[in-house]
Amino acid sequence: MRRSRVKQDNENSGPNVANGKTIALVGLMGAGKSSIGRRLADSLSLPFYDSDTEIEQAAGLSVSDIFSIHGEEEFRRGEQRVIERLLDGPQHILATGGGAFMNETTRALLKSRAITVWLRADLETLWRRVNKRDGRPLLKTENPKDKLRQLLEARQSTYAEADLIIDSRDGPHHTAVNAIIEALKGRMQVS
Repeated sequence: MRRSRVKQDNENSGPNVANGKTIALVGLMGAGKSSIGRRLADSLSLPFYDSDTEIEQAAGLSVSDIFSIHGEEEFRRGEQRVIERLLDGPQHILATGGGAFMNETTRALLKSRAITVWLRADLETLWRRVNKRDGRPLLKTENPKDKLRQLLEARQSTYAEADLIIDSRDGPHHTAVNAIIEALKGRMQVS
């Protein structure tokens, strides 16, 4: 029911709300890029892609397996190629991996070909979300919450370079979806 209300509230927004550009969601693991991205795509009647899923399909391995077999550096190279390929295609909603925006070349690609949206969440929110799931290769440490804190501290200034910043809090996803759409509309009015 909520989904249809979001769609109804934004039915006149459509793809034009981003002036034909892909909308790329960036942020740390647990920020909600995939779940919010799917709902945003539904609301704007755009295709949705998750770069991690695309990488897994291309490699025939999970992200965790790619990290353990080939290492993070090789994963980031593959991630860059996948994101570039997706950005060469038609407009869509793209959920990027948590580290994609940290790579200077990938970040430049995203900033030049997409509207970037940082889904910002605090440590406790991120921890509640990621602690429920296995398979986060960067959190395979003795103290995963401390590692998550370190990643947040190290990455937040780079994430802040995104075109838009939207707070991702616990609660209904349509709240974040509506905030993104309103921010996109505001951005277009300024342009």
